[in-house]
Amino acid sequence: MKIGKKVISLLMTGVLLGGLCAGCSPVKEGTKEQKKDPAAAQGAEPAAENMKATVGTWKTAQTLTPYFYEEALGDGAVIEVKPFTNPGDQKTALLAGSLDMTGTTIPTAITAASKGEPVKVVVSLCNKCSALVVGAESKIESEADLKGKTIAYVPGTMHHVLLLDVLKRAGLDPDKDVTLVRIDFFDMGQALSDGTIDAFLSGEPYPSQAVKDGYGRILSYPYFDDSIGTINAGMIVTEDTIEKNPGLVQSLVNAHIKATQLMNSDTDAWLEKAASFGTDKALLEASAKNIELCWDIDEQYIQNTKNLAQQMLELGMIDTVPDIDAMFDLSFLEQAKEGLQ
Repeated sequence: MKIGKKVISLLMTGVLLGGLCAGCSPVKEGTKEQKKDPAAAQGAEPAAENMKATVGTWKTAQTLTPYFYEEALGDGAVIEVKPFTNPGDQKTALLAGSLDMTGTTIPTAITAASKGEPVKVVVSLCNKCSALVVGAESKIESEADLKGKTIAYVPGTMHHVLLLDVLKRAGLDPDKDVTLVRIDFFDMGQALSDGTIDAFLSGEPYPSQAVKDGYGRILSYPYFDDSIGTINAGMIVTEDTIEKNPGLVQSLVNAHIKATQLMNSDTDAWLEKAASFGTDKALLEASAKNIELCWDIDEQYIQNTKNLAQQMLELGMIDTVPDIDAMFDLSFLEQAKEGLQ
């Protein structure tokens, strides 16, 4: 889908934070047997005291889970967390062998799969985190009221897809009924505050920042069960790591699940960690209401991913829809769930 003549391109630096949330793929029997009998596998699951791994993520509240892996694994585990600002860079570092696992947005994973890149999503990272924001004093009361308005977006992101879904459901043509303006996520708040735009759709904490500072209000949350739902980001590994060191992958998935549970049960510790990277804790507390820290992947998650891939194809973000079922390797989640029972 092409953005029409009304799209205005502002010369601002774009940083793709991206969303910045069963249908199992076939698993080789050898890999399953290795995990069932660790002694038979060269990559058997390492003991916590021997656990060493390098994991990539962002320094945002919704993507901090890897920073809690060491606590989840216990004494002796050494997890080096490397922060990035771009999910594409994280994926590139993973493929280069600089990372054992990394977070990435689901659109980035879909794009990688469409290009035949050997990565697999093994566990989810975060859901939700997005919102459609309008001016605090705006007369816009529904999505239909956006007709004739100027809306900021970042092309090629989850938020781009969500925005077009919102407009379509409101009966609005993005080429004719609104003006779409390309503005970096960091600058959307200022543009809304000074009246350059009428609305923006982005990830947290920017929507909550607009509300907290008094220049914006949430018009709606773009989550539709019959479309993309609330999916946002997940954790990926390479096929090579799965084949050669399945025990490491299993340990990281186990750590991710436990870390997520720790963060959800102790939100203060989670938000204190997020605040240590420079974001006001009061703002984080507000944005946390629109953040879901997660780990599970079910049939609905897979279907929402398929819906997202189809929309990405229609937008020209990918040239072909990949095999979404094969994009996931849920065998490690299945193994971890057995330990939770």
